[in-house]
Amino acid sequence: MISRPDYIEKIIAYMDTPFIKILTGVRRCGKSTIMKMLSFEIEKRGVSHDRILHYNFDSLEYEDMTAKELFNTIKIKLSTEGKTYLFFDEIQEINGWEKVVNSLMSDYDVDIYVTGSNSKMMSSEISTYLTGRYITFRIYPLSFSEYLKFRNEFTVVDDPHRELVRYLLFGGFPALHLREYTKDEAYSIVRDIYNSTIFTDIVRRNNIRKIDLFERVVRYVFDNVGNTFSAATISKYLKNENRSPDNETIYNYLTKLESAYILHRCSRYDIKGKEILKTQEKFYLADPALRYSVLGYNADSTSAMLENIVYLELLRRGYTVYVGKLEGYEIDFIATKGGEKIYVQVANEIKSGSTREREYGRLLEIDDNYPKYVLLNDEYAGGNYQGIKTIHIADFLLSKDF
Repeated sequence: MISRPDYIEKIIAYMDTPFIKILTGVRRCGKSTIMKMLSFEIEKRGVSHDRILHYNFDSLEYEDMTAKELFNTIKIKLSTEGKTYLFFDEIQEINGWEKVVNSLMSDYDVDIYVTGSNSKMMSSEISTYLTGRYITFRIYPLSFSEYLKFRNEFTVVDDPHRELVRYLLFGGFPALHLREYTKDEAYSIVRDIYNSTIFTDIVRRNNIRKIDLFERVVRYVFDNVGNTFSAATISKYLKNENRSPDNETIYNYLTKLESAYILHRCSRYDIKGKEILKTQEKFYLADPALRYSVLGYNADSTSAMLENIVYLELLRRGYTVYVGKLEGYEIDFIATKGGEKIYVQVANEIKSGSTREREYGRLLEIDDNYPKYVLLNDEYAGGNYQGIKTIHIADFLLSKDF
């Protein structure tokens, strides 16, 4: 296993605290591996192996198990000579799991870690049964920095700028970077992740009957990453294809895709009015490889997917991210964290004076002193223009300064 220390450090800080540690994220983003790493770290700290128990609820062994049966199975295995560390993988497969972990935390000396891949991990039942007793950690596919670490296990990486192109095409699902794959092989793996998420976590669980309509909505969203749109926009588009879905159906589909962590919703923020806008949001994908595995590669999508990569990096670093609106113009990202703020414009390259004016001029219109960046996929990107920093996207992704 290749370590992902950023997650380990964040989660292990809550070891032996009275909180259930919940790891959530899209399928195959590495949650189970991180759980194993956590158990190794706990064992390194002197906890005996017999006090560390693992359960994988994707296994057929637990297919028909009830919450009561699970509770009874676990309690007889708990250590009588110190705290027991419990690791529950994909625990949402057990109906009523919240009651199980709540009872264990209340009645026994345990430290609990769980993973899950859909909205059941954040349902109202959790709030009801685990109020104030859990902390969540969002796990993402590999960051660019983590990707380079994986790549270095198999090849010499001496040019991060060039590697950004490969990262854009292959994405960050860890399984794709444990050995060398062709693009066709890699996209076949990602399509399997996509299909299992769409048809298992969404269609089957939510009893969606109009599967063809649902898939058309998915393809529309994938094809419009980086564009603002609404449920009404998609509905109008589909009506032109002789479909007649109502806005509520489309909105429900988008919500389900978010719940399965396939999509991230990014709201717009009116910089002048200082308010979050409720219409014309943007949606970004959990990983750029999802788009290419479903729609195929298209060079015209490069700018949008670079924007997607930067958006995910800002989320990884704990920022709350919005699309900025200013006097009819759009700022790609306004990212806030702990009272600090940065503004970010992302472009593949700047080929003309009008493009330069668009990217820099919008940032110059913002009359505050927070840092402003223009990020480019250009070997010669660099410098400072009237206080706006120009940085290669790869260098920004690897920077520790924001």
